[in-house]
Amino acid sequence: MRHINGTALIIAALVVTVGALAFPVWSYADRSGTGEANLAAGSVATSWGPLSATDRDFLVKVRLAGLWEIPAGQQAVERAPTKAVKDAGDHLVVGHTDLDQRVRGVAAQLGVELPNQPTEQQSGWLRELTEARGETYQRKFANLLRVAHGKVFGLVAQVRDSTRNSLVRQLASDANQTVLDHITMLEGTGYVDFDAIANGNAATSTASPTGPPPPGGNRPPEPAPAGPTGDVSGTSRPSPGPPGTVATDRPEPQM
Repeated sequence: MRHINGTALIIAALVVTVGALAFPVWSYADRSGTGEANLAAGSVATSWGPLSATDRDFLVKVRLAGLWEIPAGQQAVERAPTKAVKDAGDHLVVGHTDLDQRVRGVAAQLGVELPNQPTEQQSGWLRELTEARGETYQRKFANLLRVAHGKVFGLVAQVRDSTRNSLVRQLASDANQTVLDHITMLEGTGYVDFDAIANGNAATSTASPTGPPPPGGNRPPEPAPAGPTGDVSGTSRPSPGPPGTVATDRPEPQM
């Protein structure tokens, strides 16, 4: 009898121990602090799908971009001595005026409050541009706006990939096209300092570079073309326009 009782106690202790070890694994997805829990806690239900904290931040940033980039673009149209910078300014004014109309409509439907003034940092950039002259002005314009667009480009991609809200998804698609157009126009001025952009990004990066080794000076073998096997008749066609061009025609938003 003592042997049986001792065995039972051992078995019971093992069950309790295994249960204690397994419980955190079973319950981890529902615990506060996990990605899923944080997403659920920061989201609100809407008729167009859940609206996350990242979605709301995206709406605010689209609005803020227009509040300083429209006057910056207008200033370039009025003051820049070269046509390339004037054209870039024109694209900023037209693109952000269009996006601002869209984001205000989406925010009104989703009940998100938007700012009416740019941030202090953005106001500082505008003051820098106002005080600059000649080529210094053009370089400041191209680089301040190019860096700003590069940073928001990543957010647009993240939101377009992860949002569960159809209104936000459509706005992210529109913003992606607009931001890429502006990046292309700003780079076309010839004033963008790509070394400074790369060094700035490297200063905040922690990942080590990976991939194939750098070229050794010899011409590498030409790779075989990638394509379907067999006789495949596709109905779609590549995007029109030569490399480096961006189509700016945007469909009306689906609200």
